Amino acid sequence: MGILYRPGDGITYGVPDRYFEENVFRTMEREDRPLPTWEESKDRMPAPFWDGHDDAIACYNKAWEIAFSNLRQPTEISGFKSNFIDTAFNGFLFMWDSSFILMFGKYGTRVFNFQNTLNNMYARQHSDGFICREICETADGEQFFRHDPASTGPNVMAWSEWVYFENFGDVERIGRIFAPLMGYYRWLRLFRTWRDGTYWSSGYGCGMDNSPRIEAKYNDNIEVSHGHMVWIDACCQQILSGRILCRMAKLLGREDETKEIESEIAMLTAFVNEKMWDEKDGFYYDLWSGDRLSGVKTLASYWALLAGIVPEDRIDRFVSHLFNKNEFYRVHAPATLSADHPEYHPKGDYWKGSVWAPTAYMSLKGLDAVGRFDLAHKLAMNHHGNVVKVFNETGTLWENYAPDFVERGNASKDDFVGWTGLPPIAVFLEYVMGIIPDGMNRKITWHVGLTERHGVKRYPLGTDAELDLSAQARASEDERPVVTVKSNVPVEVTVKWKGGEYVINA
Repeated sequence: MGILYRPGDGITYGVPDRYFEENVFRTMEREDRPLPTWEESKDRMPAPFWDGHDDAIACYNKAWEIAFSNLRQPTEISGFKSNFIDTAFNGFLFMWDSSFILMFGKYGTRVFNFQNTLNNMYARQHSDGFICREICETADGEQFFRHDPASTGPNVMAWSEWVYFENFGDVERIGRIFAPLMGYYRWLRLFRTWRDGTYWSSGYGCGMDNSPRIEAKYNDNIEVSHGHMVWIDACCQQILSGRILCRMAKLLGREDETKEIESEIAMLTAFVNEKMWDEKDGFYYDLWSGDRLSGVKTLASYWALLAGIVPEDRIDRFVSHLFNKNEFYRVHAPATLSADHPEYHPKGDYWKGSVWAPTAYMSLKGLDAVGRFDLAHKLAMNHHGNVVKVFNETGTLWENYAPDFVERGNASKDDFVGWTGLPPIAVFLEYVMGIIPDGMNRKITWHVGLTERHGVKRYPLGTDAELDLSAQARASEDERPVVTVKSNVPVEVTVKWKGGEYVINA
């Protein structure tokens, strides 16, 4: 595909959205600041340690080394405004990839503001609210036409921004991003819904390119067809983004502007739970035409956990599929397509089973969101452990991984950081070590599940706190952990383990 569409042309084809004039990123001054290197920055970055697991530390450092090599400056012709991290794929900045890259990038914010990568997406917003999912980094062009079924999505930028906000409490940034995020949400509501208000996407649009979710009659166009289907992830992502926009509006005193979103959240939540849940299987499915459940189990359904819409009495049955060895919990978990599907590929074949960093991280965050941290830790130990084993064999990180073998996926790019920085950095710190930050309130919850001595030096919390965290070795998971916390400002650390919890004020 070539560069097909020029930004700014949206006014020719659509009515300008009410939030377009408020989008300050369109006219902001282009950044002209030199890029940091890994060598000059590593002594300022968080430094984890884990006795007996030097390979995990080497993998962590390699992820950052590759990430820093992919930092870029904006060119004038591209219309980009801020220094950014490249998606590491094809010279285009990807909406879906970037949103996940920033989930680990937040740990490097003291050295480089990775979050500003999304500034370039907002700067290239069309007047009707549309943002293309792939934008050229070196020319004035985009990969798709606005109304191509594969032109945009998934709607996860608001979630990425909220994760950043929870770490840094940057209300000023919330004030600037609210307008472009509202404009984009409203564009999706106009152009990505069926007449009943439910949402559709496509293989490319949902980010799961060749996942066999649509009916067989559409398979000639599996990556770009909407299949006349209600897409479970598109609905849940709209609920998640809508809820975050409502929180942003409350922070800004603009609650009146999100009343329609509140109504849509209620409608979509009811629809998903009434029409897309299979009581017999205990699973959420896409809905084919004629209100038929697809019966195709993919990780796309687990956006329902993050969206907060799964009734408590359904959670355990729904989650159990993630840990079923005949479905998603393979040698390397979680597979993106259930192994009982006829098109499941033991070496992955892209989205026909491969383990991908973004969907794995989404699954972990979803388990955490519904209070199943112990299961998130179990899944993270598998996922992170296998990524490190492949790193030991190959010396690098891969775009995706085989589900039934400890190796890269059969169609996978190397040095992919890219979103594969997630497992060696964010998954490692948050769900292997168990350190969950609440930077706005200068608090940490540390779920100590490891028994070896482990911790992090120079751990960044909020805008100004820097901590040294250390947990001593234990004889078993039941033993009370001895934790040491040193901080340059007052912080509160809640230590949790199998036997209880206690609080450290440092």
